[in-house]
Amino acid sequence: MSEPPRPTDSRPAKPPRPCPICRKMSLAPYHPFCSKRCADVDLSRWFAGVYAAPAAEQDDDETETPPRALDEGDR
Repeated sequence: MSEPPRPTDSRPAKPPRPCPICRKMSLAPYHPFCSKRCADVDLSRWFAGVYAAPAAEQDDDETETPPRALDEGDR
């Protein structure tokens, strides 16, 4: 008798959770989405700039001229 094939991925399956696009339960092949369509909708939103990380505003002190580098004669 031979042993049954072992799964190549030993990580536990992620529990189903609502799809962030349509709120249906997610499916393993598309996790965290429920379908390829919802995954593509999300990707399209990233490309369009709908999702964006807020940029930190610089203080006036940070926009000034940076300190000069040391020359060979300054050492």
